[in-house]
Amino acid sequence: MEIAGFGVEEWLNVWEKSAKYDIAQSTIASMKLADILALEPDQGAAFLDKMMQTKFNYGWIEGSPDFKTEVAKLYKKMPADNILATNGATGANHLVLYSLIEPGDHVIAEYPSYQQLYDIPKSLGAEVDYWNIYEENDWYPRIEELKAMIRPNTKMITLNNANNPTGTILDADFLKEVVAIAREVGAYVLVDEVYLPLEENSNYLPIVDLYEKGISTNSISKTYSVPGIRLGWVAANAELADIFRKYRDYTMICAGVFDDALGALVLKHRDQVLERNTALVSHNLEILKEWVENEPAVSMIYPKSVSTSFVKFNDLDPDKTEDFAIKLLQEKGVLIVPGNRFDLPGHARIGYCTDEATLRKGLTALSEFLHEYK
Repeated sequence: MEIAGFGVEEWLNVWEKSAKYDIAQSTIASMKLADILALEPDQGAAFLDKMMQTKFNYGWIEGSPDFKTEVAKLYKKMPADNILATNGATGANHLVLYSLIEPGDHVIAEYPSYQQLYDIPKSLGAEVDYWNIYEENDWYPRIEELKAMIRPNTKMITLNNANNPTGTILDADFLKEVVAIAREVGAYVLVDEVYLPLEENSNYLPIVDLYEKGISTNSISKTYSVPGIRLGWVAANAELADIFRKYRDYTMICAGVFDDALGALVLKHRDQVLERNTALVSHNLEILKEWVENEPAVSMIYPKSVSTSFVKFNDLDPDKTEDFAIKLLQEKGVLIVPGNRFDLPGHARIGYCTDEATLRKGLTALSEFLHEYK
């Protein structure tokens, strides 16, 4: 099986530990264990006492009832039995594609987006058509192009909502149009939803609340600020859940006793976590906007309450994007993800939801280097 190198992960694997100002990550400032335990009225004393007495066997194979019940609350009509725990959202995406995609299948993939969603289908022998996003269209794809690409034998449409790297949210009205097209041919719609928007009136809906053949994947890594616990999930109808169960047995046994328990605790207190993160995203987005508006060398279509953003370098030769990013790190200590790693040179992903001091110093140093780089 042949598969392309994973652009963004290969970049971060090489460079992220050498950064002084890391503004490349797309997680909302990660919480410490102390922060998570502080969500409990007793500062987590009962949780820790219970964990001290828990055997670290395989635990609940598909995810504990506590975890699955908390995940089910994120959807309107999704029973806990249809939730399967996975090793992060990457594990969930892999499970879905491994379970459903076969050689010769036709897949339509939003592009660019999270690379798993188009390169894994390719590696499995599917024919993948790219449904392009357009900067001049606020990074939205065009629905008429989807209509032109859909075939009677289209097996799946894959989306990343909100999009990585751009932060664009496909709203419910747009998704309903996608669903109508998919339903005509019976295609699945897989949506990686790790970048849950934080604004209350965003007109956003998970795909499983819109479509009977929709598949939602998610994790506690991004919106919930705990990427170090490798816990995600897939939510789908009962028939699909049974298919995923069979293939899941070949990819993982359990998510881990501690991971499951801590993930359930985070989701139990999701209102507090989201309140924390909404304030952080809102505050840091204003810092980012102020920087963009006062830096003539860049422009940006701003994200809407999600943790990833995509800046355009107005005067940079697109072919020099990665060279620029490497020298920026070496000379200023600032880490970004060059846009060529998403097949969009001339841009870069900026993870603006780090701590305020890192963000401000990183952006200041980035501006300095923009005017020094030759």
